[in-house]
Amino acid sequence: MGGARSALFNWVMAKQSGGTLVLRIEDTDASRNAPEWTEGIIRALAWLGMDGEEYEGPYFQSANADKHAAAVRTLIDAGRAYYCECTRDDVIARTGDQHKGYDGFCRDRGLEPGPGRALRFRTPDEGQTTVVDLLRGKPAFENALLEDFVIARADGSVTFLLANVVDDMSQDITHVVRAEEHLSNAPKQQLLWETLGAEPPVWAHVPVVVNEKRQKLSKRRDKVALEAYQAEGYLPEAMRNYLMLLGWAPSGDREIVPWEVIVEEFRIEDVNTSPAFFDEKKLRAFNGEYIRALPVERFAAECLPFLEGAPFEVDPGVFERLAPLAQTRVALLSEIVPMVDFAFLDEPPFDEQSWNKAMRKGPAAEILAAAEEAYRDAPWETEELKTRLEEVGAAHGLKLGKTQAPVRVAVTGRTVGLPLFESLEILGRERTLARIAAARARLAAETAS
Repeated sequence: MGGARSALFNWVMAKQSGGTLVLRIEDTDASRNAPEWTEGIIRALAWLGMDGEEYEGPYFQSANADKHAAAVRTLIDAGRAYYCECTRDDVIARTGDQHKGYDGFCRDRGLEPGPGRALRFRTPDEGQTTVVDLLRGKPAFENALLEDFVIARADGSVTFLLANVVDDMSQDITHVVRAEEHLSNAPKQQLLWETLGAEPPVWAHVPVVVNEKRQKLSKRRDKVALEAYQAEGYLPEAMRNYLMLLGWAPSGDREIVPWEVIVEEFRIEDVNTSPAFFDEKKLRAFNGEYIRALPVERFAAECLPFLEGAPFEVDPGVFERLAPLAQTRVALLSEIVPMVDFAFLDEPPFDEQSWNKAMRKGPAAEILAAAEEAYRDAPWETEELKTRLEEVGAAHGLKLGKTQAPVRVAVTGRTVGLPLFESLEILGRERTLARIAAARARLAAETAS
């Protein structure tokens, strides 16, 4: 979620400025990369609306190994990098503090490259490094508090800090919008930019995204993958709109706004630096609003992938009539299956809790018997079906809401669902009467036992 939000912020800024969004896969750490992960990123961006025409790439950091190596030589020749053979345990043994940074032990030992020796950047001993950040002003970092950080591992591969700078330089990156957790890297990278003789980009470190417990979203603990939400039936438009609001708000008292308005109004400088709460309940409500706003033809088309995996065969003509009824009642596309299954199964999918609630309280048996009789010769259209059941209820001193509960469960299997009388009209007289009769028989058998 956090990565998708950052990608959207970058995308909008590129659109506003006539710039180019760059997708770069930072794969210098082979243990944390796999081809399928890259494919997942590309699919997720495409789902949000960023297909291959909306960005350049994907580029792979590993393809720039020669440029990375050249930067290493430049830093060594300038006396701004040195080899170090200290392990983390060595540093802790010397400082007595497992939280303390590197102590500069190898700074002036003049070590040559060799097994177990990493390359560190020699940070200035004095002064400050000031980072220009569009959200946070100009935070200054004391150089004396910045440790001599590793820029190349013992195997010769460069770390993210250096590779990121070299790649940004080679691709003429002007703006970097990324997560707040990288703010601590910014002064280190800015020193690298300056040492390599280039102007640093404009930074914008967007706020962390947190869960309902105000904990940073974690893939180990929270549902954070876009694919999971796509599989549940969230619309990309709803997700895109909601993610843009994690730290930013459009003008006026609005939250659900067209993408074109977001692109026009968004300003990275207006993003709040406080942690952004990812509220799945609110996202779900957003999605319901977007679903209801769809043309019914597109709603039906969006439902098809979920229906294809259902344990029943869908009659397209029947679903076409059910779709407008379902569209106003689902918040997720995946909810379409339990909403319409009664119309395609041979028998209603009884929910036992619904059965107990509707059939074992009040005159359920009498209502079902009267409804079956009333519907035998009724003109089979919505208003007449409603009128007939209202008359049944009046004879038992019940309002329509109480009267229709046993009929709904008998026909659909549940106490909640699509509008009852429209559903009965679509289901047809024969199937409706057969289900009411079957429910009466089951109720009688239960009573007898």
